Amino acid sequence: MTPTRLRECLDALHWSQRGLAAVLERPEGTVRQWARGATRIPDDVAVWLEKLARYHERYPPPNRHPAP
Repeated sequence: MTPTRLRECLDALHWSQRGLAAVLERPEGTVRQWARGATRIPDDVAVWLEKLARYHERYPPPNRHPAP
């Protein structure tokens, strides 16, 4: 997973880097390093995040304000 794809996945999930760090119980600095490309994103994290993002992209949440 590239840093760009990491940020795309976070955008799709409406998560911040801080939020991802909290979910993964990892330091925020580690996630920031992944997002900058300074450190490789672990394969297990990349696969999990990709699956979540693809699911969310395919099945977005319902509109809060349906059209009249």
